[in-house]
Amino acid sequence: RFSLLLLNLEEYYFEQHTANHIINKGCRDERKFRGSLKICSKSIIFEPDDNIQPIIKIPLRDCISIKAPEDNEANNPFTRDTSGGISVVCNQVFLIKERNIIAPYKTVRGRTEHLFQLDVAGKLGDVVQTLHQLYRASCLDKMGDQAAMITAILQSRLARTSFDKNRFQSISETLRMECKAEMVTPLVTNPGHVCVTDANLYFQPLNGYPKPVVQITLQNVRRIYKRRHGLMPLGLEVFCTENDLCSDIYLKFYNYQDRDELYFLIATYIENHITEHTAESYMLQWQRGHISNYQYLLHLNNLADRSCNDLSQYPVFPWIIADYSSSVLDLTKPETFRDLSKPVGALNKERLDRLLTRYQEMPEPKFMYGSHYSSPGYVLFYLVRVAPEYMLCLQNGKFDHADRMFNSLAETWKNCLDGATDFKELIPEFYENDSSFLVNSLKLDLGKRQGGKMVEDVELPPWASGPDDFLQKSQEALESQYVSEHLHEWIDLVFGYKQKGSEAVAAHNVFHPLTYEGGVDLNSITDPNEKVALLTQILEFGQTPKQLFTIRHPRRIVPKLKSLSRTSSHSVSIAESPVSPNEESFEDLTEESITLAWNNIAKLKLDEQYKIHKEAITGIAVTCNGSSVFTTSQDSTLKMFSKESKTIQRSVSFSNMALSSCLILPGDTTVISSSWDNHIYFYSVAFGRQQDILMGHDDAVSKICWHDGRLYSASWDSTVKVWHCVPGETLSNKKHHFELLAELEHDVSVNTIDLNAANTILASGTKEGTISLWDVTTATNGMSKHAFLLFFLAFDFFFCTDSRHLLSAGEDCCFKVIDVQTGMLISSVTTDEPQRCFKWDGNTILSGSQSGELLIWDLLGGKIIERIKGHTGAVMSMWINEQCNNVITGGEDKQIMFWKLQY
Repeated sequence: RFSLLLLNLEEYYFEQHTANHIINKGCRDERKFRGSLKICSKSIIFEPDDNIQPIIKIPLRDCISIKAPEDNEANNPFTRDTSGGISVVCNQVFLIKERNIIAPYKTVRGRTEHLFQLDVAGKLGDVVQTLHQLYRASCLDKMGDQAAMITAILQSRLARTSFDKNRFQSISETLRMECKAEMVTPLVTNPGHVCVTDANLYFQPLNGYPKPVVQITLQNVRRIYKRRHGLMPLGLEVFCTENDLCSDIYLKFYNYQDRDELYFLIATYIENHITEHTAESYMLQWQRGHISNYQYLLHLNNLADRSCNDLSQYPVFPWIIADYSSSVLDLTKPETFRDLSKPVGALNKERLDRLLTRYQEMPEPKFMYGSHYSSPGYVLFYLVRVAPEYMLCLQNGKFDHADRMFNSLAETWKNCLDGATDFKELIPEFYENDSSFLVNSLKLDLGKRQGGKMVEDVELPPWASGPDDFLQKSQEALESQYVSEHLHEWIDLVFGYKQKGSEAVAAHNVFHPLTYEGGVDLNSITDPNEKVALLTQILEFGQTPKQLFTIRHPRRIVPKLKSLSRTSSHSVSIAESPVSPNEESFEDLTEESITLAWNNIAKLKLDEQYKIHKEAITGIAVTCNGSSVFTTSQDSTLKMFSKESKTIQRSVSFSNMALSSCLILPGDTTVISSSWDNHIYFYSVAFGRQQDILMGHDDAVSKICWHDGRLYSASWDSTVKVWHCVPGETLSNKKHHFELLAELEHDVSVNTIDLNAANTILASGTKEGTISLWDVTTATNGMSKHAFLLFFLAFDFFFCTDSRHLLSAGEDCCFKVIDVQTGMLISSVTTDEPQRCFKWDGNTILSGSQSGELLIWDLLGGKIIERIKGHTGAVMSMWINEQCNNVITGGEDKQIMFWKLQY
């Protein structure tokens, strides 16, 4: 029945001794109860073996005397069989769990004497000495002085002990590190010794509770996070699962050096087994629909220092549903949902106006809300039915008043809208599968409300047939199209750029300064009493999550005619499109075949190869029917290769300078080539001759793109130019007509460009690694940065009209993914060598490397799936067909290689 929750906040459990509790010693009704005597830093606790009897908790500050009576003492109650006896006289005692029922503590006031007889009499002196030390600490006036003395006692005990190496799983294990730490669980911490070997992580509690040693196999570790605990960078949390809410162990260290060393040891061990995910990598998975809204919020909470083991930083989830009165929940109506662009405090305009008036009149530091959206009290408000002992621990042995309990969803939502000081959000449990927190299955006596009604189960909205149905509908709401389209707005408030500064003020999202990371520097406070008081205030008030994003969060890509839903295991499934099997469109079949091809892209096999140039091949273009392949080369020639006859049918040299790229205009009648001689050449396939020259730049032309009569040309003269072209075939003089529409200036040479699928955004990459995103309808741009020379960039193949992501590769040996809408860098994958060209579908990359290999990458996992031997020099260019099952590469070795998918 004993648990650490019977201790006060910030209290330690040191040791336990088997003992008898003697009542009315020497009297006719003398009674003796066998049990366990627990010595804690602020109290003495006796747990009887008999469950009917209450646990006795004696606060040390309420003790009058603690002594072991001498044998010759007058009126000594220990005259017979009293060896090992301790007398505790106090004026207040708490009785807990009488008849093993969880209920508010009973307080017995008045002078009482308690006699405890230890089984091992030889320990009597040490126990009494310890109790005297702790009693002196509890009698100090100031909390800071009490904490300092208890800490000194604790550190002395830890220094006299060490990890028991006999607890190793194997005698062959090698010790890597040992240090002192505390295991953190909600509301309590347990001191002991941490030990890391080459195979396991161990924690041995000083008190042997709840078991002699906690052991975690390093091979099972999947995630590890550094944590901010008590506003200090001292925490470390280890997970052996990929998606679970709760961790396997949470440790708090006494200095950050020990924490960082342990983190390094574990991270080094597991880096070959798993990939460490960043907020940006999870964002990419979420945008793509690979993880659900629930999973994404869970990962963001983890990365922002939110933990189930720390109630002051418990994971925070949003209110989603705003309708708690209808008989049917309609997830197709926007009014069913809460406005996710506003914090809870700003949802009611009248209340917000009152708060803003107060805010304007307030001296610095100003804040809009006097309470937070997440705090230990709010967490336990929701969970009191399943975690009553936590509530009793937090509130000194009492439940809250019955009318302030979590009685009804509708009432709670209304109070969050109208209450003067209630701005709380929800917790993950509202979107999971365990509905026990809504039901009083423990039959707790939580009090009687003003109307005389007892507090029982939570009252659900009319649209929910029961607790499980309520959670199911809440999950559906969280994964609905409306929420998927708006969740990024709430993320901006809680984890993003609207969390702090002027954006927070504009969004009416300003909380007390002490709730923010960095709001106070505990190390700068020298007064221990002030430090303890401030820390207590902050931990009880709640803390704002660590800021993860400093610019606007991108929206999720939500496919049309499809909806995202989450199964019971929180995985994502795509609902059926509203068409019958017989009506399946050609686009659906194409998308299906492309998906199949990319899922099997690692099965790419070399079909044929031909050496057709004298220098490196720089560009590849293929006719619609696939019969003719055009290539450009640094040998200054454009060649036309017949796939059927396997021969070169045309070879054209426009100048003695290298050609840099080529493309075929719709209709397969004209090939355009760019050259290092500053010109762009138009070649007529039908007439077999040069048709026109565009002298458009002052330096080499590096890359060209075409769409709908517009030519986009990039040059080393630091410009990208947009031309309107009327093909020669439509004009009587057979010449092209060129009109310069825009000139996009850059600071340095432009190496590469690409258009998105909607042909509204042009991306350009310079030799210094700068990526510019141009709205080609207005020629405005936003910028991102690579470290070095950019080789290649491309929008994704993802089936979406707006092509939300841009992938780039550069000399810095990195793949980088940028969200086009916000310009945010959302993923970065380091490669062993530069990748010179690539194709991708948004998830998988097929790249050509500097060494000539073709590499298949799992972008989300950040790892290589397959290496395919290819060219003997760098892969310089790559073409892939519409079905994505045929690939052609051109290399520095002057060869073109034809690749086929072989399922």
